[in-house]
Amino acid sequence: MKKKLATLAVITLTMISCGSTQKSNDQTKEAQSQSTDITNTTWELVKLGGEDVDQSETVGKKIQFTLNSADEMAFGYSGCNTFNGGYTLEEGNRISFSQMASTRMACPKGDVNEQDVLDVFNSTDNYTINNGVLSLNVGKRAPLAVFKKVKSEDKIVEKHWKLVKLEGQDVEMADNQEREIYFRLKTADNSLLGFAGCNTLNGQYKLKKGNQIQFLNIGVTMKLCPDVDVDESAFLKVFELADNYNIRGDQLMLNVGRRAPLAVFEAVYF
Repeated sequence: MKKKLATLAVITLTMISCGSTQKSNDQTKEAQSQSTDITNTTWELVKLGGEDVDQSETVGKKIQFTLNSADEMAFGYSGCNTFNGGYTLEEGNRISFSQMASTRMACPKGDVNEQDVLDVFNSTDNYTINNGVLSLNVGKRAPLAVFKKVKSEDKIVEKHWKLVKLEGQDVEMADNQEREIYFRLKTADNSLLGFAGCNTLNGQYKLKKGNQIQFLNIGVTMKLCPDVDVDESAFLKVFELADNYNIRGDQLMLNVGRRAPLAVFEAVYF
């Protein structure tokens, strides 16, 4: 009888242990799923303090933020200045931000008060996501701010991308160089245009899922610039080899496979 009771106790403990392990695994999967939903995505402001924010005609950068899962840092743009700070995610869509550090550029007064944007991150303790719409909340009150998900392809197109690093080396504009090396992707006809240091370039591009990109039919003018110290062929090789890209804030990396970036660019807003 004692042996039967001991056996029954072992079976019961095993079942409890398995149930606890399964619950723990389920909670881990839930937390990972929640993290994937909100991180490594650019979120553009559409509502602040219950009032709609229309950025459809904004020229240049829009009010937005991104959570980078690699270093658990939040960075964004509040209308004139950039900001960054740490964040922590917990089960049940709980989120907290450290005090945001912001640049102190003086800008004309805009439609949105920058401090109101920063105050959202100081107060938020939870979030909800529904159909690509993110709400940052405190408690169960009405959302402090509402954001929409910016598609990855929207982040790379229609921007002036200035070359800052090529093959791991910093790039500086020569004194007698006509303009900075850059490229731009146009959505109207999927065209590429840019400047390689001496000659202009043009071509086509295709965007695919998973930040995949393909450049096609790249052509350049045949101007000679013997006095300009720039290796145009190395820059043009980037468009021949690149098959994917990453964007972090205003920085774009063009890559081939999983190797170090072929080139790094920064967005310039006019």
